[in-house]
Amino acid sequence: MNHVLVVDDEPVIVDVVRDYLAAAGFRVSTARSGADALRSLRSLPPDLVVLDLGLPDRDGLDVLREIRRTSERPVIVLTARDAEADRVVGLELGADDYVVKPFSPRELLARVRAVLRRSSTVDDGRPVTVGDLVVDPERRTATMAGRPVALTATEFELLAHMAASPGRVYTRNQLMEIVHGVVVDAGGRAIDAHIKNLRRKIEPDPHRPLVLQTVHGVGYRLADA
Repeated sequence: MNHVLVVDDEPVIVDVVRDYLAAAGFRVSTARSGADALRSLRSLPPDLVVLDLGLPDRDGLDVLREIRRTSERPVIVLTARDAEADRVVGLELGADDYVVKPFSPRELLARVRAVLRRSSTVDDGRPVTVGDLVVDPERRTATMAGRPVALTATEFELLAHMAASPGRVYTRNQLMEIVHGVVVDAGGRAIDAHIKNLRRKIEPDPHRPLVLQTVHGVGYRLADA
């Protein structure tokens, strides 16, 4: 049974999300502040975090930064902040998904399942080597020039698919379908944010990418040499 931590200071939201996830078979714990959330993460680490940004004691983005300092645990942001800039910042900080309030509990459940599926899927294929990059789908690990690379579930899914077909150009919509199964609002900017994170982790110079290349007007590709 997967364990989900719901972090939100609105009792109605907490009750709706907790009840809906529990009815779907998840074990759910809750936190009403950033401090409570971080204590819960240390004492009883969940499989996934649903994180509000408007917390009473500290900004949820700070909590997300703190999580990412020590863990690649999946995080779905659930917030009333609907500006594209807020979405991009959340994704660039390492969120796996971003859901805006008001929201559909059914959609949130689908996204929770999708993110957990990405974080636990095992592929029977052998490790793929592209230049100095090695991606092992079975162990869900990646190394660059022998150095382990810590990736979120979404980042790994993107990199594994692109590494399986080096040189192939993927549109942003195609990449969005890979990680979510559908094309969602602001999908292009979301993919850009994930690519930016990947470049920061695998490129010698993220500002002059040689591995994850931009194909202007189309999308991205993984260099095949």
